[in-house]
Amino acid sequence: MRARHLALGVRFAAGGGREGWIRTILTAVGVALGVMLLLAAASIPHVLDARQQRGDARTAVEGAKPVARSSATLLYARTETSFRGDAITGALLRPDGPDAPAPPGVRELPHSGEMVVSPALKELLASPEGKLLRERLPFTTVGTIGQPGLTGPGELTYYAGSDTLSTAHGAHRLARFGVGTQPPPLNPMLLVTIIVACVVLLMPVAIFIATAVRFGGERRDRRLAALRLVGADVPMVRWMAAGEALFGAVVGLLLGTVVFLALRQFIGSVTLWDVSAFPGDLTPLPALAALVALAVPLCAVAVTLFALRGVTIEPLGVVRNNAGRRRRLWWRLPVPVTGIALLLLNGRVDRGNGVVNPYLIAGGAVLVLFGITLLLPWVVEAVVARLGGGPVPWQLATRRLQLGSGSAARAVSGITVAVAGAIALQLFFSTIQSDFMKVTGQDPSRAQLSLTLPSGDVATTRKMMAQVRTTEGVRGVIATVEASASRPGPVRKGEAFAPSTQVTVGDCPTLGELAHTGACKDGDVFIVKDNSGLVDDGYLFKTARPGAQVLFNRDPQTEEPDGAPRLWTLPKSARTVDSRKAPSGETAFGIFATPGALDTAVLDHPTAHAMVKTDPAVPDAAEYVRNTAARIDPQMRVITLQNLERDKQYNSVRTGLLVASTATLALIAASMLVTTLEQLRERRRLLSVLVAFGTRRATLGWSVLWQTAVPVVLGLALALVGGAGLGLALLSMAGKTTFDWSVVWPMVATGAGLVLLVTLFSLPPLWRMMRPDGLRTE
Repeated sequence: MRARHLALGVRFAAGGGREGWIRTILTAVGVALGVMLLLAAASIPHVLDARQQRGDARTAVEGAKPVARSSATLLYARTETSFRGDAITGALLRPDGPDAPAPPGVRELPHSGEMVVSPALKELLASPEGKLLRERLPFTTVGTIGQPGLTGPGELTYYAGSDTLSTAHGAHRLARFGVGTQPPPLNPMLLVTIIVACVVLLMPVAIFIATAVRFGGERRDRRLAALRLVGADVPMVRWMAAGEALFGAVVGLLLGTVVFLALRQFIGSVTLWDVSAFPGDLTPLPALAALVALAVPLCAVAVTLFALRGVTIEPLGVVRNNAGRRRRLWWRLPVPVTGIALLLLNGRVDRGNGVVNPYLIAGGAVLVLFGITLLLPWVVEAVVARLGGGPVPWQLATRRLQLGSGSAARAVSGITVAVAGAIALQLFFSTIQSDFMKVTGQDPSRAQLSLTLPSGDVATTRKMMAQVRTTEGVRGVIATVEASASRPGPVRKGEAFAPSTQVTVGDCPTLGELAHTGACKDGDVFIVKDNSGLVDDGYLFKTARPGAQVLFNRDPQTEEPDGAPRLWTLPKSARTVDSRKAPSGETAFGIFATPGALDTAVLDHPTAHAMVKTDPAVPDAAEYVRNTAARIDPQMRVITLQNLERDKQYNSVRTGLLVASTATLALIAASMLVTTLEQLRERRRLLSVLVAFGTRRATLGWSVLWQTAVPVVLGLALALVGGAGLGLALLSMAGKTTFDWSVVWPMVATGAGLVLLVTLFSLPPLWRMMRPDGLRTE
């Protein structure tokens, strides 16, 4: 019987003429917006899994033991760089034979001087902005990398062929690509953040869907009264009303699915915070998709029946019983309080330990946010009941709110929940971020870039120093050549190996940045102590003493000289000085020598390091330095010095929250606009009557603005209190007692700005509705 009544309601909605279809379309659009985001959220696990699988498939498998050379192996050397803030990854390849494996997405290995690139990198190189980058990648593009070899369509990566690659030059021999990796367990505090973020991002969607299925309430009341007049009883008309809402929800479900599938085709062209996905990645999990398909229609029926519980439907009209009965606080307040209690029941969660119960945390967050939606109608009713007097627009607005505060509260419930959740997340995230940030000790004011040359060739080392110094935008270079030196002679009794120390060769300005050398001239030598106290200086002086000899080419395996001994005697004038922390944050000690005192050609397997100070007046100074490094050696590592470094898991969660919050804010803006337009359409006849009686449009416009502003202000105030309560509960779980209130106000300002923007967009339809011909009826 209920099914027949539902079906009859569906027939009324589908055959209700122009007004019925307008109501259905508004409901469908509102539901479709929510369904789109729900389907996108249901696709996130598949997106992450697909990216992980493609990343694993292209991982170079080196193995525990060296791979023997054969026709089915190749040499592989990973390269990394960045261009104007965008990371660019790549690899140099040199096949050992015709059967060498190719990375996923690459049909044929590039020859020497050629490269295959990702579509995004190809587009960047072909653009005018990529001119500077083309100098860094002087290879001929012969193809593109297919989807199996990319984590996302916006990824910037390449594979280049090189006939100079060798194992002595930092390359590794591979027999295959692809390895299964197990991601590290997620930090407990980050897991809490993700659980709460999912609730915060999806609660506004659920609330808006529940609001959308109640569109057209006043017109529906008249239609239900007509049904009672022709003989339908109260249960019948309620289920018929639920059938009308069911029809709009199903149409919205289908519309949202179609639009989701259509927009999914363009997802590859969107990159947010360096994250992109292929259209096929955005596929909802079957179980979650089925849950959405069932939950939306059931929500429409349940919400409609719940909304009509306090409505008396008679043949001559509809009387809303709650018009004269005030909302009660006693049953609303325990809901958020219970939610906070559930959160605290989870117990303490630290960065390194703590058990996270996802059901307690998700349930607690849901109850807190749901409690805010229950408290909002009570707060709006309690406040507007005490408003009165003032200008005509204010009186019109307050009287309208006093007569129907419930619809006004529902209109802003989504933004209230979103702001409350955002406040809680910001309080929690801003407080725990210090636990995921490491002080590197680097000093970007002394140098901005660090270069490391993997080659041990002295000629290449000198070339690097000369070319970096003459690079455009470089103001200074701290360049050193480093090697190891040990005490000559056999290992003595009681020693596991001969004492050794580091030898650093650089000019006087460079050595002055690394040690307190004082007066310095070319030809000077210094014995630098480690003033940090981490190294025993007595061990240093076993090797480095004025007038003592040191050996450069000792074989660490045999403890014998590798070939003819390469000896060097420290001058007796060598001074002992204290070390100084370098701009890179490291502290060097050992033997410091100027080029005039020690020829770098005598060093064994030297490495070259350079710290570069760039000119802030040259915007692309860092890019010029990277170009120089790539010309010298594509494998040269160039990193940006920074005094703080974020944890990788923290960065991933932060990026995901930014992407998801952007999508949620867009939905909230669109849903509020749809809700506002529906309310204006419902009041079109009333507005036309007021205009016909001579009310100025400006007066009505201000009254509509006040009708929106009052619930918004109350909603944001409630969001501030509720969000702060939820945030403090989360901080209590993390054992934090201090927090930063400054992160709260941007969330409140964003919510207010969003409402203002929606109000401005709703003004043109408002002017069109305020015409006397709106009194026309059929």
